[in-house]
Amino acid sequence: MVSVTDTMESNPIENTIDPAYILSSVFGYDHFRAEQEDIINTVISGQSCCVLMPTGSGKSFCYQIPALCLKGTGIIVSPLIALMQDQVTALKELGVKAAAIHSALEPAQLHEAMADFQAGRLDLVYVAPERLVNDAFLDVLDHIDLALFAIDEAHCISQWGHDFRQEYRQLSILRTRYPTVPCIAVTATADAPTRKDIVERLDLPKIYVSGFDRPNITYNVAIKDNPRQQLLRFLKARPEGESGIVYCLSRRKVEETATWLSNQGYNALPYHARLDKNVRAANQERFIKDESVIIVATIAFGMGINKPDVRFVAHLDLPKNIEAYYQETGRAGRDGLPAVAWMVYSLQDLVLQRQMIESSESNEEQKRIERQKLSAFLGFCETATCRRQVLLRYFDDQCEPCNNCDTCLSPPKTFDATTAVQKAISCVYRTEQRFGTGYIIDVLLGKDNERIQNFGHNTLSTYGIGTEHTQKEWQSILRQIVARNFLYVDMDAHGGLKITEQGMAFLKSKDDIHLRLEPKTTKSSSRSSRKADPAISLDREEDQALFTELKALRLSIAKENNIPPYVVFHDKTLIDMAKSRPSTLEDMSQVPGVGQSKLKKYGQIFIDVIDNAA
Repeated sequence: MVSVTDTMESNPIENTIDPAYILSSVFGYDHFRAEQEDIINTVISGQSCCVLMPTGSGKSFCYQIPALCLKGTGIIVSPLIALMQDQVTALKELGVKAAAIHSALEPAQLHEAMADFQAGRLDLVYVAPERLVNDAFLDVLDHIDLALFAIDEAHCISQWGHDFRQEYRQLSILRTRYPTVPCIAVTATADAPTRKDIVERLDLPKIYVSGFDRPNITYNVAIKDNPRQQLLRFLKARPEGESGIVYCLSRRKVEETATWLSNQGYNALPYHARLDKNVRAANQERFIKDESVIIVATIAFGMGINKPDVRFVAHLDLPKNIEAYYQETGRAGRDGLPAVAWMVYSLQDLVLQRQMIESSESNEEQKRIERQKLSAFLGFCETATCRRQVLLRYFDDQCEPCNNCDTCLSPPKTFDATTAVQKAISCVYRTEQRFGTGYIIDVLLGKDNERIQNFGHNTLSTYGIGTEHTQKEWQSILRQIVARNFLYVDMDAHGGLKITEQGMAFLKSKDDIHLRLEPKTTKSSSRSSRKADPAISLDREEDQALFTELKALRLSIAKENNIPPYVVFHDKTLIDMAKSRPSTLEDMSQVPGVGQSKLKKYGQIFIDVIDNAA
C-alpha cells in the first residue's frame, strides 16, 4: 500500500503538507476543534509541547496529523498492545501506512514491520516504552528519518500520576539523544503536580490545557444498599442493547457479577488479568466488535479501548482516586453523545483502598500522595454541591453548575450537624480511638451488648446520646466526617477511627457545620424506574429508520472485514448521513468523518442504501 502522504501536495513555504488538507482528505473533517490547529502547527514548526485534552476531544489528531505532514516517520509511545492495535487498525482504514511493533507479533509479522520501518515506508509506528528505550531499538532509530515522538498516556511518567510506570521515566533519553526531533506528550488525566512532572521530565517548553469537562457524561453517585439490585435497577432503566463497562475491585467479584448479569438476561462478559489469555482476548474482541456487550472488569481493562459508543460506565466499588475515576468514566461517550457514569460506594470501600495503599511496596512519600488523593476523592463522593464543579476543580478547571449530575438534578437536603459531629468525635475520643465505625454507632445508640459492657463503655457520657439518629444516618454522618478529614481510618489499628488535628480543632472551636441528609430510598421511589432516553434519537421517524439501516450495513461491513464497526464510521457520521441523505459521492465527501479512503471503499454502498430509503 502506498503511504497516504505520497499522494499529497506539499506546503511550498514550510516544505510540509498542509494540516487542513490532511484533516479533510484523510480524516474527513473540515475544521479543527479547540486548540488542535495551534498544537499541530507548534509541532510542525519543530517545537515540543505537553497537551491535556478531555477524552474524545481529538488528542490523537495532535500527533497523527503532524506525523503525516512532516517528512519521516512519527514514533508513538503507547503503553498497551490493545491500544496500539486499535489505532493502527483505524489508521489503515484511512489509508495511512501505520504499524505497531510489539511482543505479541509473530516473528514474520515483526520482521515485516521492522523492514518497512527501516526502509522509511511507514507514516506512524506505535511502540511500547520499554522497547523504545532498548539500546538495540535506539540504534535503529539513529538511522531513521524521524518526524516526531508522541508520548501517549503521558501521566504514566509521573509518580503523582494515578498510573505511574517506571519504564516511562526512561523516555527522557529521547529528548537528549534526539534534541531536534519535536516531542509531544498527551494525556486526558493529569492534576497540577502531574503536569509539572511531565513538563520537567521531558523538558517540554509549552503546555496546552484544553479543559477537563466531559459535558455529555451524567455523573451519579450513591451509597451501597444491596449493590447488585441497585445495578440491576440502573440497567433496567437504560435503553436495550447498549454497550457498557462495570468495574469491580476484585477478580472474584468480576466473575460473580458477570455470571449474575448473564443470568439476568444481559450479554455480560468478565475481564481481569488472571483470566485465561485466550478468553480475555476473545471477550475484549467481542466487546469491541459487538454493539450490545457489557464487560465486567477490574481496572486491567480499559486503557487500550477506544470504543466510542460505550453508553455507561458503572462502578460497584470505589476507585483509588479522582484521576482513576475520571479516566475510567471517560471511557463512556467518546463519541460525544449522552452517556452515564454511575457508582455506588461505602465506607468499607474506603477501608479497603487504605489497606491497599498501606500494604503496597511504595515508599512512604508515595503512600502519602495516595492517601491525599483518596481523601480528595471521598470529598467528591460526599459533596452536596455540583459534582462536575468538584471534579473539575481538582484539575484546576471550572464550570457553572452543570444540571447534568445527581446533585444538580436532585439537590440533596442538608441539616445542621454541629451537635451530631461533636457527639461522634467525642465518642471516638471517650472510647480511646480504638474502635471502628460500627462499634462507635452502637455506643452512640446505647446498644446493650456484651462487648460494650465488657469494655465498660455503657458508663461513658457518650453512651446512648445519639438516639435522635438511626444507624444508617450515623453511618452517613461518620462517612462525611471522614471525608471532611475530622476522623481517619487507622489501618494499623484494624480500622479504628482516630481524630485528626482538624477534628480536635473543630471540637474546640464549636463551629457550625452542615452535612448532607441521605435520602430514604425505596424500590418504588428510585429514579431508575424510568427508562432512559436513547443516546441517539433523531427528530424525524424516517431519519431514525434510515440510521438503523445504516448501522446494520456498517455492522455487516465490519464483520466481513473483521474490524470494529466504529472503524468503518462513527455513529455521528451515520447520523449526519441519515439527516443529509447524500445522493452522490461529492455529497458524501462533505459528510464529517468521510475521508477519501473511506469514500472510495464505502461511499457508493452507503449511498445505495440511502437512495433505497428515500
